[in-house]
Amino acid sequence: MAEITAALVKELRERTGLGMMDCKKALTAAEGDIEKAIDDMRAAGAIKAAKKAGNIAAEGAIAVKVADDNKVAVIIEVNSQTDFLALQDDFKGFVAASLEQAFNEKLTDAAPLVESREEARLALVSKTGENVNIRRLTRVEGDVVGAYLHGHRIGVVVSLKGGTPELAKDIAMHVAASNPQFLNPSQVSEEAVAKEKEIFLALNADKIAGKPENIVENMVKGRIAKFLAEASLVEQPFVKDPEVKVGDLAKKAGAEIVSFVRYEVGEGIEKVEVDFAAEVAAQVAATKQ
Repeated sequence: MAEITAALVKELRERTGLGMMDCKKALTAAEGDIEKAIDDMRAAGAIKAAKKAGNIAAEGAIAVKVADDNKVAVIIEVNSQTDFLALQDDFKGFVAASLEQAFNEKLTDAAPLVESREEARLALVSKTGENVNIRRLTRVEGDVVGAYLHGHRIGVVVSLKGGTPELAKDIAMHVAASNPQFLNPSQVSEEAVAKEKEIFLALNADKIAGKPENIVENMVKGRIAKFLAEASLVEQPFVKDPEVKVGDLAKKAGAEIVSFVRYEVGEGIEKVEVDFAAEVAAQVAATKQ
C-alpha cells in the first residue's frame, strides 16, 4: 500500500474539490491509488446533492451552438466546482443536452432551462459529488451570426449586418483574445469615463502637480481617448492584423458589427481561496482536543 502523504491528499483535493478528510479516507480505502480513489468517490456520490447546494461552483464550461444558416446562436455557461469535472464525459453530456434544449426551445433566459433540467442536474451532482449549476445563456439572432469557442473556458458570439460567417468568427476570435468592454465609444457610460479620469488623476498626482489647468485637461483628454479605444471593440487593433481596426475590418467587408456576447467561465463569481496548510493545522488541532 502506497503511503498516504499530505501531497497526495492535496492533489486529490485539488482534482476533486472535496474536503481533506474525505480525500484522505478515499485514498486509504483505495490503498493510495489516486485514480481508483477518484473513481470510487464518483461512483459513491461522495456527498449527497443536498449537501453540495451551498458549495461555490466557479469552474465549468462554455458551450455554443450556431444554426446552419448562421442567423441564430445560443451561448451557455454551466458551472462545476472543479475544472476536473468540466473535462469529464458526464458533465459534457449534461452541458450538451442543456444547450440543445435551450436552442430548440428558443430560450432567451436561463430560468426555464434551470427548472426543466433540475432532475438531470441533481442526478449529476449525486453521481459526481460536486455542485453543478446552469448559470446563464444568451440567444443571438441577426443577419449574420458567428461564434468562436476557446477551449471550454471562453466563448463569443458576434452578430453582423452584412458580411460573412467567417468574418463574424474572426471578430469573435478577436473578442475572445482582447475582451473589449463595449462595442463602440458611444456606449461607454459617463460613470465609466468619470471613474477612469479619477484613477488617472490619482495615479499621476505627482506628474500634474503645479501644471497649468489647460495642460492637465489635455492630459486627461488624451488618457480618456486612449481608454475609449482600448475598451471599444471597433477601435481595437485587429489581433490578426494590428494595422487595421476591427471596425474598419468590418467596413471593408461591407459589414457592420451589431453586437457581441463574451462568456468566460466563472467571471464575476467570488472564489474562496483555501489555505491548505492552515486546513491541515486545523485538522491536527481538532484531533488533540
